[in-house]
Amino acid sequence: MTASTTRRSTAKAGKTAKSRIAAAGAIAVAGALLLTACGDQTDSGSKKDSGSSAAASKYKLPAKIKKAGVIKVGSDIAYAPMEFDKDGTPTGVDIDIAAALGKELGVTFTFQNGTFDNLIPSLDSGRYDLIMSAMSDTKERQAKVDFVDYFSAGVSILVKKGNPKGIESAADLCGQTIAFQRGTVSADVAKSANAKCPAGKKIKTLTYDTDPEALLQVKQGRAVADLNDFPVAAYNAKISGGGKDFEVTGDQVDEGPYGIAVPKANAQLRDAVAKALDAIVANGEYGKVLKKWNVEQGAVTKAVLNGGSE
Repeated sequence: MTASTTRRSTAKAGKTAKSRIAAAGAIAVAGALLLTACGDQTDSGSKKDSGSSAAASKYKLPAKIKKAGVIKVGSDIAYAPMEFDKDGTPTGVDIDIAAALGKELGVTFTFQNGTFDNLIPSLDSGRYDLIMSAMSDTKERQAKVDFVDYFSAGVSILVKKGNPKGIESAADLCGQTIAFQRGTVSADVAKSANAKCPAGKKIKTLTYDTDPEALLQVKQGRAVADLNDFPVAAYNAKISGGGKDFEVTGDQVDEGPYGIAVPKANAQLRDAVAKALDAIVANGEYGKVLKKWNVEQGAVTKAVLNGGSE
């Protein structure tokens, strides 16, 4: 079992990542997080307790959100392990971070499914209050929205368990055969690494329509590594063969921030979310989420506004 996805960012070469059809069947769950699969919202029917009200006041949420007790979130729930559908229930890193933020802010985060390419236009139209969808914070997107950066992700090197070839960095791929899904930013990383290899030790690449096909080459020994987005690589290392097939090695390549997107006109919400993120980093709830999903390497130490530089 493996996860197959493409990176949710704009590649340096100018290519945009493929949009994904949102997973169906989001349902409501108990606790700080309410999830829905369409635009219609469900009133929880319960009064906010004094603790929730105090939290909302502490973080100076916009009056409309404070009154409703709900933050509407746009997301393409089809990108394991960040957000994906499991047995009819959305789950993942973003879902759990949103739950921790909701608890801290004293509000309910309500997720709505949408195709990735339509998330920012829907945010602009007022359908969502913010976006949490493993969205890379880029200069191009900063022209339209503000970001609260909450996670760092690049391309990781996934090797066979035990790392028999001793691959520790992109430089170690010289003279080797690697595999990856075509049409992703992994191709750019491979090209850049290959340009630095000495003559006679160039990297041979095997490309496939899906990442599971590329992973199979590593498992069967026809390639020494698979290149994939860090969270996806970490997730595959955790679930494939019960964690016995693969491992992530070395540092991430072409690393950049994922951001929570907020309308530029709503600096009050942006700042409240940033302060709440700092709070859950400090109290350890953020770290618990990343450990649960085996993505601690993507941790940030504080909220950063519009930190993307590409």
